[in-house]
Amino acid sequence: MSEDPHRATAAAILPLVGGAGNVTSVAHCMTRLRLGIRDRSLVHDEALSALPAVMGVVEDDTYQIVLGPGTAARVTPELERLVEQARSHPQPPPEPAPATPATTADATTPPGATTASATADVTAPPRATTAEQLADRGAALKARQKARNATPGKLFLRRIANIFVPLIPALIGCGIIAGLSGLLTNLGRLPAAVPALTALASGFMSLIAVFVGHNTAKEFGGTPVLGGAVAAVIVFPGVTHITAFGQHLSPGQGGVLGALAAALLAVQVEKRCRAVVPAALDVLVTPTVTVLVTGLVTVFGLMYVAGEVSTALGTLATWLLTHGGAFAGFLLGGLFLPLVMLGLHQALIPIHATLIQQQGYTVLLPILAMAGAGQVGAALALYLRLPRNRSLRRTIRSALPAGLLGVGEPLIYGVSLPLGRPFLTACVGGACGGGFIGLFNQLGDTVGSTAIGPSGWALFPLVKGGQSLATTLVVYALGLAVGYLTGFLATYFFGLGRQQRADLNAAPDPGAEKGTEAGTGPQRAPRPAAAPPVTLTPP
Repeated sequence: MSEDPHRATAAAILPLVGGAGNVTSVAHCMTRLRLGIRDRSLVHDEALSALPAVMGVVEDDTYQIVLGPGTAARVTPELERLVEQARSHPQPPPEPAPATPATTADATTPPGATTASATADVTAPPRATTAEQLADRGAALKARQKARNATPGKLFLRRIANIFVPLIPALIGCGIIAGLSGLLTNLGRLPAAVPALTALASGFMSLIAVFVGHNTAKEFGGTPVLGGAVAAVIVFPGVTHITAFGQHLSPGQGGVLGALAAALLAVQVEKRCRAVVPAALDVLVTPTVTVLVTGLVTVFGLMYVAGEVSTALGTLATWLLTHGGAFAGFLLGGLFLPLVMLGLHQALIPIHATLIQQQGYTVLLPILAMAGAGQVGAALALYLRLPRNRSLRRTIRSALPAGLLGVGEPLIYGVSLPLGRPFLTACVGGACGGGFIGLFNQLGDTVGSTAIGPSGWALFPLVKGGQSLATTLVVYALGLAVGYLTGFLATYFFGLGRQQRADLNAAPDPGAEKGTEAGTGPQRAPRPAAAPPVTLTPP
């Protein structure tokens, strides 16, 4: 019997991250394996990137290995099992990984110019000509951007994203079930099954505030169950008997924003209690005071305020796409990739969750997904424009399937961003695709997503809108086509300068020298460095 490929991937990853003793935590989002690392010097980045199942690596608050949709969820438990087994039979610690240069100098670059070329601005065309050199430049850009993103505000947004990332699988599953329930209702099929499907789809969303409270307390250093307890009051039916600001409260008022605020307050109350309450009384006093104080503030203040903010967000999103849909879509689709680079896209996650809770879907995600379409179109144009650069073409071929499914990191940091101008033309493709979706929102054919996370083709099962399902699917598919086509044309005609194209087409093919690609043996495409997800995951 052949070995499970996911177990084999986990077994290959573990020694390259320093072994079980160097792993402090194991988790995953939709596309990434997220590891807490004790000693960064024990991690072998290049060897990890060269593994067949690995699309790239990202160093963030956790060490993230991009594996793709589905694979990350299957490799994670296998790695957890191996870590537990290794800890029960400890081995000598591994040697630190040898230091590797951040960038590789181009063969045509004069001595002393390597550092300048590696840290050049995105809009300055690099002299690198091979996929490996472009990947090195992408890694340097990623490292520089990470340093810029280490501001208190952006770190806070990253922690907010960490609250919602674990909820994405449930959002996706319930979203697809909700779509199936709606489809069966419209077709008049299996009427007895529809109420059960509706209950399955709605149960999680009705209690999402509890999960947000639990994860918030866990992320910010409080007791998770206390965060869930104070957030639970938001969805308790009995709040209808409570009056705040002259109005009766309603279950769910404030939604995820109220739960987030309540749990953050609970963490602060809990920490202050533990600082003054004697240890002998801590188990009785601290939980009681935390729930009592935070709960009262929530029902007599936070629920009302958060409810008003949530309503305003929903109203604003609806108004924006109703009155300026094409322009708003153009801006959102075009600016999303730069927002990802700046780390500001994480601020949209609570907004997506609020819209899903209010309206059943978020109208923003399909528009933002067009950024990935522009990236795919740009990559296809580069593939045709650079027929002699077999190294880069191999990278594009290996990264395109993931790009079509909404995993854009390999194309961004391995191809378009290091080249400079193709990143901007990819943004043009995203802008045009977003403008197309926004225009149809303005005309009344609303296109939304019932869950956060996927984009590209992977978003089709989650698409929902104001018209029939067929109409909504067609509009989304046409939006992708516009993004692909515009990104392709903009990059084909304006993405590369004449000299840059000549340099890239003159690149030596390392595979030909080793008897690969067109020679006698196979060579795996080099793996580019990865970056924070374009799809709302994660990381």
